[in-house]
Amino acid sequence: MDVSTAPRGNAVFRLVKTVSDAFAFPLKASHYIELVNPLWADHTLQARIEKVWDETSTARTLTLRPGGNWRSFKPGQHLRVGIPIGGRHFTRTYSISSATEPMDGCFTITVKAIPNGFVSNHIVRQLKVGDYIPIGIPQGDFYLPDAQPVRPLFITAGSGITPIMSMLSTLDKEERFPDACHIHYAPHAQDVIFSKALTALENKYNRYHLSRVFTREVGADLNAPVSTHHHFSEAQLMSLCPDWRERDVYACGPQSLLDALEAFWDQQGLRRQLHTERFRATLATSSQPGQAGRVSFSKSGTVVDSDGTTNLLRIAEDNGLNPEHGCRMGICHGCDAKLVEGCVRDLRTNALLSEAGQVIQICVCASVGDATIDV
Repeated sequence: MDVSTAPRGNAVFRLVKTVSDAFAFPLKASHYIELVNPLWADHTLQARIEKVWDETSTARTLTLRPGGNWRSFKPGQHLRVGIPIGGRHFTRTYSISSATEPMDGCFTITVKAIPNGFVSNHIVRQLKVGDYIPIGIPQGDFYLPDAQPVRPLFITAGSGITPIMSMLSTLDKEERFPDACHIHYAPHAQDVIFSKALTALENKYNRYHLSRVFTREVGADLNAPVSTHHHFSEAQLMSLCPDWRERDVYACGPQSLLDALEAFWDQQGLRRQLHTERFRATLATSSQPGQAGRVSFSKSGTVVDSDGTTNLLRIAEDNGLNPEHGCRMGICHGCDAKLVEGCVRDLRTNALLSEAGQVIQICVCASVGDATIDV
């Protein structure tokens, strides 16, 4: 039975489930159903990998079939993905890269293996068709509104193209593709994720104006310096999209690019037209060095040194702990934990938090001297 045909809303099904849960106590019937087919379980949300294919030498797209607790998403949104590795459970957040409401009920995520990225490399190199992975529900406010902008400008770099690809694919599928400009940055031509799909859109719509900007010289490897000549600039923008002032902008990519875009649109007094999606939190600068100390993780009994600048989640993971977490950038609150005693600094704002029992986000907080965290 396909999960899409399971009688979730049927009153008889709910009654049978309630009785079954009573017999399955202290577990639920769903735990045993999970052993038969994880997609039928309703106490958790999992997805089965249906297909994998390489976009580039370092990026791979996975087609996922979600379980019955899944809900529809808006183009541009993201979700949390759980990855079991070596008996430990890791969580990362990835943008959905496919169009909304697919006929087969599946969706895709596209992951780039980053240097020394333990989880991203495992996803790209090790996951295979037939594997099951825990997932979260779609979330995020970076998406095309129902009343779409008439003439959008997309600015992307590297894997930042993934949420924009969902937008482009949805517009194409719904046959409402607008006059759109798209500036995409990549090291070389072979590093452009979704290159074939983008070319297909170029050939299909003469109102889709794609400009590929390559940031490294031909023949240079990925460790070579980026050419500043190809960085974002007003002159470059005027050349590639002369009517940029009249467009709503959707941008996703490295922090340096998004910082430059936000500064420029602020200077122009057009900040409300710029919509950005970041993969990492924007950290505040501080003139004061971090205050080193000892961090105690009370639940595990682990006590470790802290330099006062490294976030608490990273410190916990580096010392063998695996606290719950999600986006790793202070958005989803999946890493919330109580501050038992001591003081921590919010790395985004430099605000000091020292109230005992206060809930903090350990992915964006560093200790100030000694601190005890309920992890």
